[in-house]
Amino acid sequence: MTGRRRWSTEEILDTAAELLRTDDAESFSVRKLAAALGTDSSSLYRHFRNKTELLRAVADRILLATMDGYRPEGDWKQRVTALALRLREAFGEQLQLAAVWGRYGSGGTGSRLVMEELLQALRASGLPDAEVPVRYHRIVTLLAALISSEAGVGTLTPKEYEQGMEQFRVAVLGADPGRFPALAHFARDIRPLGADRRAAFEEILAAHLAHIEAGIP
Repeated sequence: MTGRRRWSTEEILDTAAELLRTDDAESFSVRKLAAALGTDSSSLYRHFRNKTELLRAVADRILLATMDGYRPEGDWKQRVTALALRLREAFGEQLQLAAVWGRYGSGGTGSRLVMEELLQALRASGLPDAEVPVRYHRIVTLLAALISSEAGVGTLTPKEYEQGMEQFRVAVLGADPGRFPALAHFARDIRPLGADRRAAFEEILAAHLAHIEAGIP
């Protein structure tokens, strides 16, 4: 009797990433992954102890891809900005994985490469060493929040997006001036959450880096 095929770790992660292109982390399961591979869940637990560890490994592959070919250039702010934009682009191509990263993080080689570059850039800024870990944490928290929020918008179906836009128009353009005077005043200039995402990303990041720079002795 022929035994079941033994899947490599890379093949398992490839299939998991493919499932996560159309499925979210909540509904993703080891059982679904095993079914897609034509095996049973127990065989996958030889590679990963649980679902969270598996998801972290999938997210780490995005970080590895982000760092592939990366060469730091410019001053510390340019380095942080370039890395942030690479992360945004990498996760933008696999939107569900952005939410995975934001929720589960990663502890693999890709994560360490990203951490190393951010920490080196911050040390190059002239910050005291005691300040670097705190500033690193704030930057990563900001990036994870921005990238994950973009993923939330990007995974909407066209119908869901249009429904959301209609609700936005009703909420903003139909606001009662007596109860919501400021909203009524600015209604025609207020943009929906999904608009100008890259510009908003860059502006928010630039403002945060300027704040850090202002505190450098």
